[in-house]
Amino acid sequence: MNLPIFTTPSELGHYLQSHRSQAIGFVPTMGALHLGHQSLIDRARHENTLAIVSIFVNPLQFGPNEDLDRYPRQLEIDRVICETAGVDALFVPTPESMGIKDALTQVVPPPMMMSGLCGRTRAGHFQGVATIVAKLLNIVQPDRAYFGEKDAQQLAIIRKIVIDLNIPVDIVGCPTLRADSGLAHSSRNQYLSSTGRSQAAVIYRSLQKAQTLAKGGEIQSQSILTAVKIELATVPEFQLEYLELVDQHTLQSIETVEKIALIAIAGRIENTRLIDNIIVGG
Repeated sequence: MNLPIFTTPSELGHYLQSHRSQAIGFVPTMGALHLGHQSLIDRARHENTLAIVSIFVNPLQFGPNEDLDRYPRQLEIDRVICETAGVDALFVPTPESMGIKDALTQVVPPPMMMSGLCGRTRAGHFQGVATIVAKLLNIVQPDRAYFGEKDAQQLAIIRKIVIDLNIPVDIVGCPTLRADSGLAHSSRNQYLSSTGRSQAAVIYRSLQKAQTLAKGGEIQSQSILTAVKIELATVPEFQLEYLELVDQHTLQSIETVEKIALIAIAGRIENTRLIDNIIVGG
């Protein structure tokens, strides 16, 4: 049986009407599906009766100088991946059907959660993410929704808005899936040459340095961050954007690692922006 594809909220809603008695798992994506997405889909399938995937390249989360126009789009390949993975329905709305317009009501997460990390250079990004994720959760009304832990700031913000807006869904964070080199799977990895992918492995190596130090008893954030920067410097092609140790829930910077914390990093290889993080302490 061919995978059903719906392009409007009303079409999807009509389909879901007869499935509301079943547990629904939802994986929202922007397409260009990779092994990380597939791990989310697999978990959604195993923990629910019905697995729904959405593909929507959200224009609200891209800044004026970002890669909206060239963001990888491969709907036919993604459809085959979803069909092979046992997805029950694919939701591929247009910006028009999602109500994208100048006067669109938007969800504004707490400024303190948006101002640091990626929010420092991506003004409006997380407001755009929160708005569309809230709309998708209202459209699908799943029991559980699955997000990758690689996007730690996004995950923390989504958990916050779901609690604050009383959206009845369990947000499930799933471990980052990595290549053998340690490079986190990402749709933007398609932009990298083989050399770039090899160079980008320094990101995870540096994060592992931080984790090792914290396990060894180091609690001073500055000492941990310095060790990471030294490792990053072994690959001069990597252009660091930020490196921070933060509380994993509030996303606020911390000076000492006295409980579980998050070390997050962003930078560029071959002008491709990559992010990653790892848990330390605890």
